[in-house]
Amino acid sequence: MAARANLATISQQFKRGALRPIDLVDRCLASIKQHEPAIHAWVKVDERGARQAAQALGDELERGQSRGPLHGIPIGIKDIFDVAGWPTKAGSSLRAQHVAAEDATVVARLRAGGAILLGKTVTTEYACFDPSVTHNPWNPAHTPGGSSAGSAASVALGMCLAAVGSQTGGSITRPASYCGVAGIKPTFGLLDLGGVVPVSFHLDHAGAMARSVSDLAAMLLVMSTPTAEEGVPHDAPHVNYLAAGEGARMPRLGVIEPFFLERCDDTVKAGFRQAIDNLRQGGVHIVAVAPPTSFADLLPLHRKIMAVEAAAYHRAAFEANRPAYGKQIAGLIDEGLRMPAYEYAMAIRHLEWYREHAWDDLPEIDALVTPATTTPAPARLDTTGDPQFNSPWSYAGLPTVSIPCGLSREGLPIALQLIGPKLSELTLLSAAAWCERRLRFEAEPALTKGNT
Repeated sequence: MAARANLATISQQFKRGALRPIDLVDRCLASIKQHEPAIHAWVKVDERGARQAAQALGDELERGQSRGPLHGIPIGIKDIFDVAGWPTKAGSSLRAQHVAAEDATVVARLRAGGAILLGKTVTTEYACFDPSVTHNPWNPAHTPGGSSAGSAASVALGMCLAAVGSQTGGSITRPASYCGVAGIKPTFGLLDLGGVVPVSFHLDHAGAMARSVSDLAAMLLVMSTPTAEEGVPHDAPHVNYLAAGEGARMPRLGVIEPFFLERCDDTVKAGFRQAIDNLRQGGVHIVAVAPPTSFADLLPLHRKIMAVEAAAYHRAAFEANRPAYGKQIAGLIDEGLRMPAYEYAMAIRHLEWYREHAWDDLPEIDALVTPATTTPAPARLDTTGDPQFNSPWSYAGLPTVSIPCGLSREGLPIALQLIGPKLSELTLLSAAAWCERRLRFEAEPALTKGNT
């Protein structure tokens, strides 16, 4: 992954005239044409619109104009985010005729920042549990993960250079990990969710996937920067996430072993310990820490909130069109409709308390580090994998970054998950960038050989 050109390098090639946005779009379209029949990562590919945008953005570069780190970069948009004039199907037959009137907030920011919207990537039905049609690019017989699977698979195969995803439980971290790419789930509320089909109002996060940590920083910078139309003052404070890779100091990491190493398989456990040993040998200060609470207790609370809020959003359509809903999302909605109000209220009260105190009593560290998943991508297409290592951080609303750190004996990616305190994205990205450089994961799916 990291061995291929990152977005900063590509931007320099644009400025020197060694590469044009139209060339990059054509390479991505060629990769889609080659791999899409087997992988099924896309709902819609706007070839004509992407090439027109690439030509216009290339003309701007020739005039010395640049909109930022994503200028001329082809990206994918998960199909729960509105793009003006495109359908937002959200993986459901009930939305087959939907057409968005305007861009979702983060999509408008990406467009304003010069990103080329290549198309819509596949999501599971309403970004929930029923598996989608997408296959894992490392082995098509294995799941690509949860609801952002189309985004992860498309980045892994060079169909686009970065993609938008979302996470309610583990739908950025898990597919990024299974597909061998980097993923970021920012602090809850950092990215605006206007124009996004919801799962759970208290748990949904927008985020991104890319081929390196520095590329994630570029995506986060643009996705978090308001456009002129949003009416934010030009001098409003803003974090330059691109600084994460500049002179990054060696991170201080806390390793949580209870819960995580007790629940992952031997392959992930061995890969995680090998990665931690590698980081420690590189000089990283690593301490063992106790979990901030019993994560086993968080998982049912997370489920209660998700179920009730999914039911609140879908109730009318579900009652009128129950057969159109998949088995697992139907079960979630039924669960939410049956939930006593006091149980939901108690779960929300705990969530609000925990978001204020999740980082209490931890030592002075830059990030926590855990395995990203319980296993490598399961060899079943009727599951999206287990989100239990990710859901606690969605519940806590804390930012996470996942990076691949090795391969299983079967040649499937294994990943680390780094977690930081609220609004610590700059420090977290810096720590992840340092770890990425030390671990030097350069493997990629065999199908990508020769791609950008």
